[in-house]
Amino acid sequence: MAERESIVLTRDVNIVTIPDGASGTLPKGEEVTIHQALGDNYTVITAYGHMVRIAGNDADALGKEPRQLHTLVSETGAAAVEKNCWEVMKTVYDPEIPVNIVDLGLVYYCNVEPVGDGLHDVHIMMTLTAPGCGMGPVIQSDVERCIRALPGVAGVDVEVVLDPPWSRDMMSEVAKLQLGLY
Repeated sequence: MAERESIVLTRDVNIVTIPDGASGTLPKGEEVTIHQALGDNYTVITAYGHMVRIAGNDADALGKEPRQLHTLVSETGAAAVEKNCWEVMKTVYDPEIPVNIVDLGLVYYCNVEPVGDGLHDVHIMMTLTAPGCGMGPVIQSDVERCIRALPGVAGVDVEVVLDPPWSRDMMSEVAKLQLGLY
């Protein structure tokens, strides 16, 4: 999102403060400026200069339409489920960095195991850009939520690991270009 957009909240809205990950509420009538609108969440700056995240299911408080999850394929075989997992993880963003977690190199592993009746358990191993990141549990929850919503998924386990530690070398070429690291 190139332009900043100031908006007055149309109702009270739940927020997560950045970077500590604490929950809170902004009241109806508060003015916020959209900093980034990526994936299905909004990173906004409050009138007091605080950066907070508003979940996509609260988009209406910003006068926006909630975004719908679109899967790449509708089949529910293991390969299709894995492909969908990678695609929906590309809709999850660190609220401070305008690059998805897959291109940032935060997702190390995606394993899909059949459990019967066309259903699968999914195990994700991912890391964070920094140990102790307050937004880590929020990002982990975003990954679990988007994968759980996929067709053919019975269970999801998103494991955050810190070894090997994340480094810029793990970023895709696209991410490096987006962030101007060349």
